[in-house]
Amino acid sequence: MVERCTVCSQRTELEPGFYHGTGYVSYALTVGFSIVTFVIWELATGYTFKNKELFWWLPINITALLLMQPWLMRLSRVIWLTAFFKSDDQYHQNNTQIK
Repeated sequence: MVERCTVCSQRTELEPGFYHGTGYVSYALTVGFSIVTFVIWELATGYTFKNKELFWWLPINITALLLMQPWLMRLSRVIWLTAFFKSDDQYHQNNTQIK
């Protein structure tokens, strides 16, 4: 992780342990992904509790989550950062030099 933004020189870590909150964001993303894939799986296979279709969905979902983990970690970090740092659309017009 870079120490400062290359555009605006804002520090990307406000305090020690700042990125611990990304675990909550990552958890929400993985739960959301699992719910969406389960609904799609249910609609595609006609899932009922009498058959064992869940045992096909579960390893497929776990494999997909493991393959997407680097992307999900980066996305959760970006979401966490945008919650604390506000973007300035006019930054390049207002500032001609990087601080």
